[in-house]
Amino acid sequence: MLAVMKFGGPQLVGSELVGLIVAVSFAAGLNVYATVATLGLLARAGLLDLPSGLHLLSSWWVIAASGVLFAIELFADKIPAFDLFWNALHTFVRIPVAALIAYGATSQLSPEKQLLAALAGGAIALAAHGGKTAARVAVTPSPEPFSNFALSAGEDTLAVFLTWLATRHPIAAALIVAAFLALIVVVMRWVVRAMTRALKSLFQGAENEVGNGGENEPENDAPSKPRHLNAA
Repeated sequence: MLAVMKFGGPQLVGSELVGLIVAVSFAAGLNVYATVATLGLLARAGLLDLPSGLHLLSSWWVIAASGVLFAIELFADKIPAFDLFWNALHTFVRIPVAALIAYGATSQLSPEKQLLAALAGGAIALAAHGGKTAARVAVTPSPEPFSNFALSAGEDTLAVFLTWLATRHPIAAALIVAAFLALIVVVMRWVVRAMTRALKSLFQGAENEVGNGGENEPENDAPSKPRHLNAA
């Protein structure tokens, strides 16, 4: 018989609680609706004991709403170009919800530690969301839609898997997230350097065009030499 995971309860403290918050926050940064729905269904199935601050997630209304929004995102997030708008809009959804989940998960701790957990959860969700957005920017210009579809499907699957794994093996889930965070840092540094080089080349090209235009401009303003008329 499967043991019930105490999300934030006395059976889950210290490093395990940190690991669970890290993994769930990262999952929310990828797909917040899948994360919320998974937590609610696990609680309904009796596999997860939510703290008092997160009991709302086990409501069928919340599960149903999350499921509907997840179904919408399942399609909207796979449409090239529109997915960039969709992800930009969800900057104001994924990060705050991840922070609220982290805050509610630590309801047994002091208010100062709750606030710290909320900030950490929001920051991790921001990193996941930023890495996801950067990947979309790189993939969206591709003429074929399959890479975009595969990337989106992988993100959805990873969000559900990490949420489930965090409730079973929080430390292992946190280690996986740590690897992804390191990868995101490397990719973001590469993206920033590539953008910096592109902007520098653009500005240098504009300056060269202006300089060449000035050199090649005909000297219309130069004073004409006076003509000497021969005396009759």
